[in-house]
Amino acid sequence: MKSLPCSAIRASFSDYLDGAVSGLRMQQIAHHIEGFEDVNGVRTTGCESCARELAAWRATQEAVSALGPARAPADLTLRLRVALSRERARHNFRLLDRLSLAWENAVRPMLLQVTGGLVGSVALLGGTALLLGVAAAPQQVLANDEPLGALTAPHYLYSTASPGAIVSGHDTTIIVEASVDSRGRVYDYTIVSGPQDDAIRTQVANQLLGSVYQPASAFGVPVRGRVVVTFAGISVHG
Repeated sequence: MKSLPCSAIRASFSDYLDGAVSGLRMQQIAHHIEGFEDVNGVRTTGCESCARELAAWRATQEAVSALGPARAPADLTLRLRVALSRERARHNFRLLDRLSLAWENAVRPMLLQVTGGLVGSVALLGGTALLLGVAAAPQQVLANDEPLGALTAPHYLYSTASPGAIVSGHDTTIIVEASVDSRGRVYDYTIVSGPQDDAIRTQVANQLLGSVYQPASAFGVPVRGRVVVTFAGISVHG
């Protein structure tokens, strides 16, 4: 069997420990490290330097395996929502920039020409009506002509988590401003009043993640909005 140099053997250690090498390469590595007996009965010694390096690789692999899987942070879901929302917002801004450029370069000049023609036509018709003595009675415009409910704020519906007080070091009220997306789920929040340590933020995040809202709307179209949420903080003494 052809003997491989130490550099080729060591380059295969990672795959060797993962069982991702061929049977031939596995045998070559074993013979290089442990030695082997040829067809004439002559015993060759193994490579001690490569054996020590393989042992170090194996010890590292066992140490990493002993760590076990890492636990995800309690507010990981909320963080992902915030990141996705921000990326979506950046994408929308880029789209708006392209639309604005198209408007400035193509649509707006054409509309200015059309508008100029319409203004001339309206002026001509107005003059003709005035000459004919046709005048329309003025109509009173009321401030409340805007349809009610055109703009609505998010409205709390229910929570998939069990609502409860926030356990803190002392009795207090915690006021939170939460951002609600167009699907009625909280994607970001800010504690505007009350304690803000990691334990409090984790409890607030868990409460908000389970909250479902009827999203804000503008003329019937769901949009993002904000709500102010108040939590009662209680102190638990041992």
